[in-house]
Formats: sequence, C-alpha cells, structure tokens
Amino acid sequence: MSDQHGGTGARSVVISVDMEGVTGVSSWVQVSPPEFGGLVSGAEYERARERMTLEAAAAAQGALDAGATDVLVNDSHDTMRNLIPELLPDGVRFTSGNDKPLSMVQGVQEAGVLGLLFVGYHARAGSVRGPLAHTWNGFIRDVRVNGVSTGEYGLNALLAGHYGVPVLFACGDDVAMTEITAELGENVITVPVKEGLSSFAATHLHPREAQRRIRDGAFRAVTQALGSPPEPYSTRFPAAAQLSFDHQARADACERVPGITRIDAVTVGWESENAFHLFQTFRMLASVAAVRLNA
Repeated sequence: MSDQHGGTGARSVVISVDMEGVTGVSSWVQVSPPEFGGLVSGAEYERARERMTLEAAAAAQGALDAGATDVLVNDSHDTMRNLIPELLPDGVRFTSGNDKPLSMVQGVQEAGVLGLLFVGYHARAGSVRGPLAHTWNGFIRDVRVNGVSTGEYGLNALLAGHYGVPVLFACGDDVAMTEITAELGENVITVPVKEGLSSFAATHLHPREAQRRIRDGAFRAVTQALGSPPEPYSTRFPAAAQLSFDHQARADACERVPGITRIDAVTVGWESENAFHLFQTFRMLASVAAVRLNA
C-alpha cells in the first residue's frame, strides 16, 4: 500500500456515483446519454440523471451532517458528466469528464480522505436478478482477483485501498448490496433502493424514501468511521488477475499486450504488484478489447 491519506484526523469523503443502481432505473434506455443515438430516450435519461444527482446529494448531506468537513462527488457513469450540480448541497465539490486518472474513484488520492461512499451501484456481470448487471462495459464477462469474481465495486475498493481509503457506505440494487457485503465486509453500511426481479426489472422504493434512507445510511457510516476508522480493502499482492470476455477476438487483442497471458479462448491474465497497477491494467485491457467483431 502506498500514499496513505486516510486515518486519524481525516474528515473528508469521496462519493462515487453511478446510475444503473439508482431507484427507478431498470433499462439501458434510462441510463444512456441521448447524444450517442440508438435505443435511447432523452426524457427518460433526464429523469434518471436527476434521481442520480438527488441520491448523491442525499449521501453528501448525510456525510456533512455526521461531521465531514469536505465532500467530493465523483460522477462515475458512462461519459461521467451526468450530474446536475445545482441539486447538490452548497459547498460540495464535484468532478465530471471521463478521462480522469482514477476514473470512478477520482479524489481518493487527496489528503485527508476519511472514506469512500458508493451511490447508485449495480451488481457485477453475470449476476442473477441484478438489474443492468455488468462490469465496466457490455462485453466483459468476468473479472477475478486472486480467484475471486468481483465487479466495479471490488476494483474501485481495491484502488481506494491503495491510497489508504476504506469504503464506508453503498446504495443500489439489493443484489449489488449482497455482493458488496460478501466481498468488502459487514462494516460497509448498505442501503438497497430496489429489489431486482430480472436483468431488466425491479421493484423500487419511492425516490424520496430512497433519498431519506441514503441520507440516514451515509450519516451512520461517516459517524461510525469518525469514531473508529475501518481498515481499507485489500488483497494478497502480488495479485493474480483474470479478465474474461464475450468473444475470443477480444482476448486475441489483449494477448498481444506485453505481460498479458492467454488463459483460455476468452480469458487473459496478468500479475500486479499493487492495486494501482491492477486497476490501470484492467482499464487498459478493457479499451484494447473493444474491437470490431464484424471485421
């Protein structure tokens, strides 16, 4: 572990907010920015981004009420410019734009960060009854670190842990919350805002009730951390990582990258000395694998 910034005296928090886990969301139509065309709806997207912002705002207000001195909300969905800043509490900082060095957890590298909060998070790729369950994009089938299948929550938690920052709180669908508890531990306070029925259906809380529960959960999580800071999430290093795709052509492309080993038809692997290397290698391979399948 390097560049530790958390611990005693830290009082700021970072909120990583995604959209697929937000209440009321159960279709790709709702979370797809309309500028890219395809199966999208500008009206549906606008409503979803408003609820996304209000859930982030609820978590931010809960953290502030608990004693956080600074809150940074990191837009972590798709183009990463979905937030409506005017709906955030006064004084809250936010990041936007998808070319951020630490992507979904930009900000954890700052000094004085007490913890990381996940808002609007979803289940990993392949999860049963997880609404819009995926990992990073539509063609990654599985990610494993030291043999453990994980999702965006696990990769982000490991990267935050590299900087000494623990995950304190998470909200999203019930399948994701179960996965987060199983991997990151019961010290992470979780708030499910919808119950998954299938990949494209869920039973949702009313948005205002979801926001109330999120605010309360974030308050409890930050209060707990200020009293007794939890340990950051980590794994055994050097770590063995594997990445599986939906098509062998993606593994073909990744196999050509130095240091990457072919495991099977659709899987490649590598070894990382720390979480920063693991995350950035994963991110790079996800880009390399975005090849045309109808060439």
